[in-house]
Amino acid sequence: MKRRVLVTGGAGFIGSHVADAFLAAGSDVTVIDNLSRGRPQQVPRAAEFRQLDVGSEEARALVAGGEFEVIVHLAAQVDVRVSVSDPVFDAEENLLALLSLLEGARGGGTRRIVFSSSGGVVYGERRPPLVETAPKFPISPYGVTKLAAEYYLGCYAQLYGLETVALRYSNVFGPRQDPHGEAGVVAIFGNRLRQRKALTIYGDGNQTRDYVYVADVARANVLAADAALPPLDGTIDARAFNIGTGIETSVNALAQAMIKASGVEVAVEHAPARGGELLANALTADKAARVLGWSPTVSLADGLKTTYDWIVREAS
Repeated sequence: MKRRVLVTGGAGFIGSHVADAFLAAGSDVTVIDNLSRGRPQQVPRAAEFRQLDVGSEEARALVAGGEFEVIVHLAAQVDVRVSVSDPVFDAEENLLALLSLLEGARGGGTRRIVFSSSGGVVYGERRPPLVETAPKFPISPYGVTKLAAEYYLGCYAQLYGLETVALRYSNVFGPRQDPHGEAGVVAIFGNRLRQRKALTIYGDGNQTRDYVYVADVARANVLAADAALPPLDGTIDARAFNIGTGIETSVNALAQAMIKASGVEVAVEHAPARGGELLANALTADKAARVLGWSPTVSLADGLKTTYDWIVREAS
């Protein structure tokens, strides 16, 4: 009998790749997504799809009765700006919905929950590269909900015996990322290049990020579903793993790399810096390599080329 896996947010950018990866690994996959950001055409054909809010009673009942061995939770309110303007809504989407899911899982016999956290927000402004035990002080309500979610996961592991894993992603990029709204800079740059429009960099462009390719992130989720976990040690870091490359790339360097990947020459313009933006971020993934057997395999250059080619095909 195939292992049953539930992927929340599986119609979205990362979630659809995660669903693909579990199907490729031989699992029986169910996707739930309310399609507020996801796209139904991104749900793999081999997956069962249910259009539901993850925090709804219907979703909770599905989890409680679905006999899902593994739940991968990606559904979330992900716009930092929305969290700043409406922290209550952010908490409802990212904490109350998680609690409803956990209660369903507790009654439904789920073995393990793999949670998508963010190393770009839970640590706050720290000097990279960051290890899992680095101090944490989020500078946005979105970051607070991600960190609070990890504490809830740790609590449920301690109280109810659920196996919980938090994957703290760096900046994920790749095909299917939406270039509109609160999108990754790679998707935004790629769409601008396709249109032969200038790239806009906010601030001096020396701010750095750690860019990890989405297929590598999806593989990390599959590995996290089965890996032997470290014992609980009274901290949220025991079963948390950075998923990144450890390499800092400035926005200026990224713009030039994206121009090279596209083969399109456009101007690069600068605009005033935006408040609340981290100056530097990169995550050390040594623990993921040691415990999960995971390390990134796709280089930035190769990932940018694949992503740009996908953006062009998608628009044609």
